[in-house]
Amino acid sequence: MRRRGKKYTAARAQIAIDRTYTIEEAIPLVQKVKFAKFDETVELTLRLGVDPKHADQMVRGTVVLPHGLGRTKRVLAIAGGEKQREAQEAGADIVGGEELVEKIAGGWTDFDAVVATPDMMRAVGRLGKVLGPRGLMPNPKTGTVSLDIAKAVREIKAGKVEFRVDKTGIIHAPVGKTSFSSDSLVANTLALVESIVKAKPAAAKGKYLKSVTLSSTMGPGLRVDTTNIDAVVKH
Repeated sequence: MRRRGKKYTAARAQIAIDRTYTIEEAIPLVQKVKFAKFDETVELTLRLGVDPKHADQMVRGTVVLPHGLGRTKRVLAIAGGEKQREAQEAGADIVGGEELVEKIAGGWTDFDAVVATPDMMRAVGRLGKVLGPRGLMPNPKTGTVSLDIAKAVREIKAGKVEFRVDKTGIIHAPVGKTSFSSDSLVANTLALVESIVKAKPAAAKGKYLKSVTLSSTMGPGLRVDTTNIDAVVKH
């Protein structure tokens, strides 16, 4: 049986295990029971009523959180000509063309996000084995392959979150830091949940949000009332 540390056990004791919370109740409690010395990330975990083995039940998308994530991502932009200037002016940290593709192919990954223009995807496509496992491969569906590369860069810098259901039907995504105000974390959480609800596949049957949990990086999870979420999102 797995043993928990004293700090985790003390935090867990402050949570009622026999009840669920609204998002507005859960966020302040997540902040209250956090115990790590660093600024923990607040994470949202959703178990969905979908079968990701079927392509028509895949759930993925992006959302720009209204209050960001509390950290600035190092964005790499792969483009040519005038688009390089546009990316740089929009705040991209690293800008280049096929020379960057060669550098990444050699194993360099000192960046947090990658955007590219469509004309560069023939070269970028061969980086799948390097970028794919890290979740960094540019994709039109997530807005990271775009002619408007400046917009793509700005959205990532503003706190865009990409979500994707895993093979077990679960989505894990960050909504901010425990140092944020409760109101900011609530707004970020609702924005993410609303985007995931809107991304519900037409082929999904039965209850879509099977369970929702909020936690900090090291802290215990709080079960969120999915009925409350449904009401808030519909409103």
